[in-house]
Amino acid sequence: MTTASPGGTHIKAVIPAAGLGTRFLPATKAIPKEMLPVVDKPALQYVVEEAVRAGAEDILVITGRNKESLENHFDNHWELEAALEAKGDLSRLERVRKSSDLGKVHFVRQGQPRGLGHAVLVAKEHVGDSPFAVLLGDDLIDGRDHLLEQMIAVQQEKGGSVIALMEVPREAIHLYGCAAVEPGSEGQDVVKVSGLVEKPATEDAPSNLAVIGRYVLDPSIFEVLEHTPPGRGNEIQLTDALLELATSGAPGGGVHGVVFRGRRYDTGDRLDYLKAIVRLGSEHPELGEPFREFLADYVGSGETMAR
Repeated sequence: MTTASPGGTHIKAVIPAAGLGTRFLPATKAIPKEMLPVVDKPALQYVVEEAVRAGAEDILVITGRNKESLENHFDNHWELEAALEAKGDLSRLERVRKSSDLGKVHFVRQGQPRGLGHAVLVAKEHVGDSPFAVLLGDDLIDGRDHLLEQMIAVQQEKGGSVIALMEVPREAIHLYGCAAVEPGSEGQDVVKVSGLVEKPATEDAPSNLAVIGRYVLDPSIFEVLEHTPPGRGNEIQLTDALLELATSGAPGGGVHGVVFRGRRYDTGDRLDYLKAIVRLGSEHPELGEPFREFLADYVGSGETMAR
């Protein structure tokens, strides 16, 4: 299934998923963090569904060792489908088949874990010479908020690359890449990015605009990444390459930001992962109402404090 992005243009998507998921150990010792369930779907499926909805007809997932279950999830499971069909369990059969019918999902290994910039560079041959989307699996964007579609439209209008930004408290900016924007553009939904800093100290941050896990990149990013030296954490940082594109004036350069004011769920942090399950579970079409009733009773009873 493929759909057209704004303007009728198809776009490829890249989803880096080679991380070890150390913040979720021991749960991720044998299960990739991307396969941890958020209510009744693995986190990665939400991201693939978002890419397809935005018009990505071709999706490349960058994986690492022991990530075979990602490929299995997006493949057909003939035995399971036959068993469900024989039982007449058509509802579950439809849900199982959906993951294998989303689109053209490909997989390639990153090899050495050398950072997000390197993971994007691994996609060079697959992407070719057209703008492409990058979606980080830790960031789930609510299906009712069409951030990626807006970013694609901005890229088509202005060229260059587009990053997603979100206002965060100043004391939290050290957890993110941080964008400097042209004076006078603060408070706008689309801003011109003049600088980028990876996880700055609070006192050194040029703004409270944090870079979150959605990008629409000009293919010129590959040439920049090829000569970008390791940066913070001795990894090739995508932020460093984007900074060069934002300031060099080279063809394909220029970086704009779309300030996201919608619903985002961070599944890369244990506490935020639990919050995502509660929020999405509360709105689930089948489970939402009884789950909300349980939460109200549980919190109201004071049982949490008693323990």
